[in-house]
Amino acid sequence: MPRRAAAIALAAAAVGCPVAPAAAADYRTTAEAPTVLYDAPSSRAQPQFVFGADVPLEVLVSVEGWTKVRDLTGTIGWIASKSLADRRMLQVRGGVADVRAEPADSAPLVFRAEANVLLELAEPATSPGTTASPGWVKVKHRDGATGYVRVAQVFGL
Repeated sequence: MPRRAAAIALAAAAVGCPVAPAAAADYRTTAEAPTVLYDAPSSRAQPQFVFGADVPLEVLVSVEGWTKVRDLTGTIGWIASKSLADRRMLQVRGGVADVRAEPADSAPLVFRAEANVLLELAEPATSPGTTASPGWVKVKHRDGATGYVRVAQVFGL
């Protein structure tokens, strides 16, 4: 732990303030299409964007039936909480992601997924650090093909 961080933690402990590690990001997916992203937590607010089904979004905060979210592009807005599902989907970041038979660059290629393709999370994982194979995550394409993709190539984990 760097000196400054250690000093802050020590000072906080001295005054009785517990210091907890930062929590992993929380992700949800849009439950159905269309899902409207608003600029404020109200259906009377200005619509910013319309999402299809199963799009992963990072949850920033929830307030009275509304959830503030961030998408793959960094756009932030509000969605009605009832429009979000717990299903874990991942979205391919820019470029093409190689999905391999095993979690290794030398493993046979199963398929290639282009930018913005949605992939289902096929293993229990709540963050990049909790995947079974560090740096890789097991995914499933909607056509049924499964394989491993580099964590850095997807959004939603």
